Amino acid sequence: MLETLRGLKDLRILVVGDVMLDRYIFGRVERISPEAPVPVVEVEREEFRLGGASNVANNLANLGVKTYLAGVVGADYGQHILRGLMKSAGIEDLTVEDPQRPTTEKARVVSMSQQLLRIDWEDRRPIGGKVLKELLERLDVDVDGVIVSDYAKGVVCQQLMDRIKEKKVFISIDPRPVNKHLYFGADLMTPNEKEAKQMGGDKPVETLGWKLKEELGLKTLVITLGANGMSLFDREYFHFPARAKQVYDVSGAGDTAVAVLTSAYIATKDWHIACGLANLCAGIVVGKLGTTPITLEEVIKEIEEG
Repeated sequence: MLETLRGLKDLRILVVGDVMLDRYIFGRVERISPEAPVPVVEVEREEFRLGGASNVANNLANLGVKTYLAGVVGADYGQHILRGLMKSAGIEDLTVEDPQRPTTEKARVVSMSQQLLRIDWEDRRPIGGKVLKELLERLDVDVDGVIVSDYAKGVVCQQLMDRIKEKKVFISIDPRPVNKHLYFGADLMTPNEKEAKQMGGDKPVETLGWKLKEELGLKTLVITLGANGMSLFDREYFHFPARAKQVYDVSGAGDTAVAVLTSAYIATKDWHIACGLANLCAGIVVGKLGTTPITLEEVIKEIEEG
């Protein structure tokens, strides 16, 4: 696995999809509001993190991959925070500004490691016109693979998928069931179990996987199963048990999985190595609070400790 990690620094991967800004408001609760039966949170600190497609890109960049990120942001203060975080992470910014929509932002209020509330700013209407035209133009970069990170916020559409397929490189999809029709012929798709069942029906995982793989013409399918690991459907079926020491928060685990599966496979052309490394990395991130990418140091330490 260490040899695989060393090979990632030679890769160039483009992430396309719904970029997001994750805001965490941490505080303490000591009383109930006199205005309504709700807790009063006394804010102690605030953090901003890369979310959605941005988190996929952050995972890749942290592993040493040359990473490009294309998506849509608003003409607001959130885009400046998002772009600053991308720059700090070493991600090549290919995002397009749309003054008609906000930067997608998810604010979580947390006290004593417990999420109390989430507030979303978003516009799920499909992009079009000049914004779509400019986004398609920004896909013209020389890369080894493309990851489509679809959160159904309006960025992933037929025109986008057609342009990506014209690049003739490895394409992986982190899907949303509502856009199932867009994913035909992908090299890899990585739904979680709930998403897979929404796309293929309430069947046992092994039956469901083969059905989806055939129906969508996928070369490879990996269904992530949370605390139960992940299942690979390639030429044959193989199940990888979970590697997590503890499951604290599953936020962002799917982002980590698709980033590691894609980069490790492109580097090695071996799905067993890719799934083993992705399982290990997902096991690390679910032990953290909130959307947190993997780091190279954490992975190396985990491998060395066996």
